[in-house]
Amino acid sequence: MFSLVQLECFIAVAEELHFGAAATRMHMTQPPLSRQIQQLERALGVQLLDRTSRRVTLTEAGRVLLPNARRLIDLSAKTSADVQSVAAGQAGILTIAYTAMAGQSILPELVRRVSRELPGVSILLRELVSADQMDALDSGIVDVGLLRPLYDRAHISSQPLLEERFVLAVPAGSALAELPDPVFLRDLGDDALLMYSPGTARYLHDLLLTMLLASNVHPRISQYAGQISTLLALVSGGLGFTLVPASACRRAYPGVVFRAITDDDPSHSINRVRLEIAWNDESQNPLLAPVLLLAAELATADPENRNSTPSTDKVVDPEGLSR
Repeated sequence: MFSLVQLECFIAVAEELHFGAAATRMHMTQPPLSRQIQQLERALGVQLLDRTSRRVTLTEAGRVLLPNARRLIDLSAKTSADVQSVAAGQAGILTIAYTAMAGQSILPELVRRVSRELPGVSILLRELVSADQMDALDSGIVDVGLLRPLYDRAHISSQPLLEERFVLAVPAGSALAELPDPVFLRDLGDDALLMYSPGTARYLHDLLLTMLLASNVHPRISQYAGQISTLLALVSGGLGFTLVPASACRRAYPGVVFRAITDDDPSHSINRVRLEIAWNDESQNPLLAPVLLLAAELATADPENRNSTPSTDKVVDPEGLSR
């Protein structure tokens, strides 16, 4: 049977791809680190790393183990913190999963409110795509998820937290960048569209596709990607245009110009990008209820008074009614 120490050593080597750097990170010398890896490989009966005199790479088995090893270490830390909090009479620990865009929009304000209203709470943050958040909520690894709307799953509940609009992201210096602001989707012509992956970003893919169809626009799709940051990097490289949630505009992306979509566009009534807060109904964490209450208050707050929300965003209440 393998140990948590062995997993921590493996993660260090897998991330550094260098035994010396991993040993320094683990505050040990290289020989005992190598022994830990060898013992882990013997326990699992597989080779995890390919080692040469010049480089270290992960085997296929090592690539499979790495995300699972991280989850086990996270779960171990969460379990230890939970037990210590109870023993010390503290308020406890809350694990929040979030998407990259949630980290730029509503997460900072939620964390500030939890820290202010529940000062005894320790917060663990995990960035995960929406589908992985559902799995983490289902297994109890995380307590709360900030994610895009997904299919229903037993024991998982959610409520709307933030609603914003898609905006157009185009390469600077392109003909699209010269369009008047705001734009009609029909003005996009046959330029290459950088599209959300239907597998890892199903909600954004389907929403964007529905908007394009409503505007009778049929662009040429050149690339698919699951992360908004990846799509914006491709836009920066001049490979095409895409649509992103307005919260993405908070960060400067060299070579990217953002344009609003006019309210007169046929897609206007559909152009609503939602973020939800989700939780497991079977959770035994006593912090869940007060945190959900804080989130509901945040959802109904005046967006003009929230620095984390741009003026184009629209916040909705827990029942989904616009303010």
